[in-house]
Amino acid sequence: MKIAIFTNNYLPNPYGVSGSVESFRQELERLGHIVYVFAPNFKGYVDENKNVFRYPAIDLKFKNVRFPVAIPYSYQISRLLEKLEIDVIHAQHPNLLGWSARHWARKKRVPLVFTWHTLYDQYAHYTPIVPSFLTAWWAIRNARSYANGADCVIVPTPSVKEIILKWGVTNKNIVVIPTGVDEKQLANPDKALIRKKYVIAEDEILLIVITRFTQEKNLEFLFEAVAEVLRENKKVKFLAGGDGNLTEKLKNFAAKQQLSAQIIFPGVVANEIKKEYYIAGDIFVSASKSETQGMAISEAMYLGLPIVAVAAPGVKDLVVSQVTGLLVREDREEFANAIKRLVADDILRKKFAENAGKIARQGYTCSVCTAKLIKVYEGLILAGKERKK
Repeated sequence: MKIAIFTNNYLPNPYGVSGSVESFRQELERLGHIVYVFAPNFKGYVDENKNVFRYPAIDLKFKNVRFPVAIPYSYQISRLLEKLEIDVIHAQHPNLLGWSARHWARKKRVPLVFTWHTLYDQYAHYTPIVPSFLTAWWAIRNARSYANGADCVIVPTPSVKEIILKWGVTNKNIVVIPTGVDEKQLANPDKALIRKKYVIAEDEILLIVITRFTQEKNLEFLFEAVAEVLRENKKVKFLAGGDGNLTEKLKNFAAKQQLSAQIIFPGVVANEIKKEYYIAGDIFVSASKSETQGMAISEAMYLGLPIVAVAAPGVKDLVVSQVTGLLVREDREEFANAIKRLVADDILRKKFAENAGKIARQGYTCSVCTAKLIKVYEGLILAGKERKK
């Protein structure tokens, strides 16, 4: 198959959509398919992949997060697309390059697939000037319209399907396909590397989170809950990997609570070394309510970490409470008590860890998830050919 992916967010940005596109692209190509990626230009970054084509973009920064915003027209790319043979077009967003994806799907009379990646009401705070509720209303309305016009809508988890149906999506072809864990990227991690680097003793329990330090990740709540555990038990440390507009606020919180010796801020954790951070941890913690899946949780599970998390959409589809971790309400005391329970119970912690690794390997790898996507593509292409007869 020849597949064209249109995305507003791509490498070198380390965020969820970029990771999803790259995960599927690599596995599709490994299986012999041809994948073209159309993305915004990222100033200063040079693609190694010859099948990545960049639209002009305005380089913007929102709350210390860099987002090149695509200009969805390029004469050169239009000429290229005219010539390319394409079997299916896959849009990752309903606007900007999503508009280009829809245009070319219609022009070439090929199926349009749309992945609904984002809970737009959780990200409305990124728009300056315009009130958040108006931004959320418009974003949901726009995405709903786009989804209803697509040949298939992909959602990462069952929770997202429930949400978009409530938001008015009427498309009958909605398929749940999570993004798979890149097994090569997580192969052969060194458990001692990070613990040695940050002087974490063998008998100390390390809590870990790897995320953006932004509002939608609910980090202030997380730090408050974790602080309760750290104050009570000096043998527990917390490694928070990431960066964002909340970084200084969280560092100041650690200092004010006199917990700087127990809270580690390594900065942004690159994809190439994240396995070393995961494997160093004993418990992965997350309070985010904005995930449609939560790749960091999938990766942590794959490397055998039990999870303590707020039972939010997306996350509650990945974590089986009392099996691979503990899901709790957004209650500081309840969250802290869940962590304390796993810290105190080595047997339970190891049992959850074993279950997490097993479930992730069975259902959340690149090969498993890409096989599902290929079935969707093949079904749509076949149906399209039948209609053209």
